[in-house]
Amino acid sequence: MIDKYDKLSVAPMMEWTDRHCRFFHRLMTRRALLYTEMVAAEAVIHGDRERLLGFSAEEHPLALQLGGSDPALLAQAAQIGEDFGYDEINMNVGCPSDRVQSGRFGACLMAEPALVGDCVAAMKAAVSVPVTLKCRIGIDDQDPEEALFTFADAAVSAGVDTLAVHARKAWLKGLSPKDNRTIPPLDYGIVYRLKAAHPDIPVIINGGIATLDEADAHLEHVDGVMLGRAAYRDPWLLADVDRRFFGDTDPISDRAEVMAAMRPYIAEMLGGGVRLNAIARHMLGLYAGMPGARAFRRIMTADAVKPGAGLEVLDRALEAVGPLIERAA
Repeated sequence: MIDKYDKLSVAPMMEWTDRHCRFFHRLMTRRALLYTEMVAAEAVIHGDRERLLGFSAEEHPLALQLGGSDPALLAQAAQIGEDFGYDEINMNVGCPSDRVQSGRFGACLMAEPALVGDCVAAMKAAVSVPVTLKCRIGIDDQDPEEALFTFADAAVSAGVDTLAVHARKAWLKGLSPKDNRTIPPLDYGIVYRLKAAHPDIPVIINGGIATLDEADAHLEHVDGVMLGRAAYRDPWLLADVDRRFFGDTDPISDRAEVMAAMRPYIAEMLGGGVRLNAIARHMLGLYAGMPGARAFRRIMTADAVKPGAGLEVLDRALEAVGPLIERAA
């Protein structure tokens, strides 16, 4: 049975879904599952854990995404993640970047299903929280019908709790990570067929899903939907998630409430030495599609990078956008 928070989630995205982004997203949805950026297992073990793994209690439910290919190291990192309080441990088998490939993890592991199975089994033995995978439908010249189903069989045999599938191939040779997010064609049908072949394992679909209507349609075939760039670029999309997918009756209804709720968080972070632009950059799309959105983005972008920038930037941004929205109404 799928965990209640897996029905709708926001995808892990490198350089995007850091703790500031997640806190911001959580203000609009209390129920969707959020993910960290991918963190290498060795970095978790040997690096600055508070910097790499730290999060605010408000971010739950929250999954830690790990990268690696050594079962013992992944198991150790998973245990550290569980001890930090993460609700789920996810293994990245989808990232196509050169740096990830050189470390023998990410999408290149689609070619090594037995090794991925060993990694899953090791993590399952180390933690009590769910262990999940996020993968592609195949890489390079693989036949997705063969590659994805062989990969899934190995993961399921190892005890994986959930499979999240980005419904594109990853081309490790010839395409950049950015191009890999858009150029390989989407094949939602193969993810539906994977779910039909594994009715007892939750299957989550990801890739190119731009609206909640599209998410609803996918839920006719799979257990969960993962939003990526759409949720980041137009975060207000998340404001209707709890009502629509989880039956909540009191969703947040005003963008200004989000801005007000960010103030104490930003003040705390600024007091700890975080620069305003590290937080403000995630908020640029809050008024996407609304009158005044351009003015809001301009102020949040240009003023947040200035030395000593603080909460007054939020005030100026709201002053610029508010009257425009009122006049439009």
